Amino acid sequence: MTSAAPPQLTGHARGLDQLIALAAAQPLSPATDHFYFLRHGQTPRNALRIYQSYDEPLSPLGLEQAALAAGVLAREPIRTIVCSDARRAFDTAHTVAAPHRLTPVAREVLRERHFGCLVGTSSIDIDWACAPEGGETLPQFVDRKRAALDAALREPAPVLVVAHGGTLYVLAALLGVPVDAAVLGNAQPLRFERQDGGRWTVRALRAADGSVAALA
Repeated sequence: MTSAAPPQLTGHARGLDQLIALAAAQPLSPATDHFYFLRHGQTPRNALRIYQSYDEPLSPLGLEQAALAAGVLAREPIRTIVCSDARRAFDTAHTVAAPHRLTPVAREVLRERHFGCLVGTSSIDIDWACAPEGGETLPQFVDRKRAALDAALREPAPVLVVAHGGTLYVLAALLGVPVDAAVLGNAQPLRFERQDGGRWTVRALRAADGSVAALA
């Protein structure tokens, strides 16, 4: 599926236009008509805005966010959960999987971008177009995510993908979907759905009281 115009990704991070262009050059066209996505809960280094390693745990708030997301997603007819094997996504996925009595399928290819020598430094001025020493370039990252998401969405549907913010940026661009602050939060459950004509949309799922699921 292609869109008439590239999606807009809000925020001030540099390099997002390059990410959009790379992903949109080879868009995804999943066979399913809907699926779910969940970014992991908050981590200590999320809060400090520091590039993190794959073993970074959830913070106490992140654990609470994951539990809240589990309550929201328990109402959805999820059949398969595929997750990044990075600790923060793996633990979030297992929390969400419990009400469904499912075992998440963990895949290394769904990990966040490897930022190499930048890990442990400030990510406040993140530039997605950078090529960090010892890490992935943006084209390598987008290609990896395209293949990983394509494989995940071939699993028995409906599928829930539990991964990272970078994954969400690529996924949105692959489907031609604009994203904003309402869908980018930690542990905010999302439903992607294909509309008539093939256009994809995304919406944040809400708790039973009508509130957005993710905690501030």
